Amino acid sequence: MDALIRLYLEHLQSSDKNIRNEGYIGLLAAAEETVNWAYECWDALVSDLTHSDNHRRTIAVQLLSKLAKSDPEMRIMDDFSRLLAVTRDEKFVTARHSLQSLWQIGLAGPEQREMLIEGLAARYEDCIHEKNYPLIRFDIIHSMRRLYDLVPEPFIRQTALDLIEKEADVKYRRKYAGEWKKAVKGPS
Repeated sequence: MDALIRLYLEHLQSSDKNIRNEGYIGLLAAAEETVNWAYECWDALVSDLTHSDNHRRTIAVQLLSKLAKSDPEMRIMDDFSRLLAVTRDEKFVTARHSLQSLWQIGLAGPEQREMLIEGLAARYEDCIHEKNYPLIRFDIIHSMRRLYDLVPEPFIRQTALDLIEKEADVKYRRKYAGEWKKAVKGPS
């Protein structure tokens, strides 16, 4: 691992939000491609999934999701439930930002894709009694579409369409279906 990546990782531990953000942005950019340093920070990121600082929890989910493609040992398969748990965070912004990043796990391979889609489908079903369930469901459908645009496997599309059909509120069903009628821009 080069010195800059080490510095970015150290910055993630900072209580200064500007320094922490610099580390976060630097690591996200570095992890756009497959990297060889994922395991040097993996355990610390998994630990941060339950950190008292909600920013650290969100950053951990986002970085682990992005690093899944750099995970030949497939650790993400064991840690996925911990990432998914953050989508139920007490701070809705943390939950939502975490949920919006999970789709990247599906880029890692077919087993990870299947696990992700099953996890998102279960989350879609179980969020019905949550205050912001329409936003959660929208994020799930949008995430499936983003993944499908990069990995056009029929089961992703079919799962999303099946979930949309289960939506009782016609207004939301139309909104979710709209995600499958338009092109979704590239990864973020």
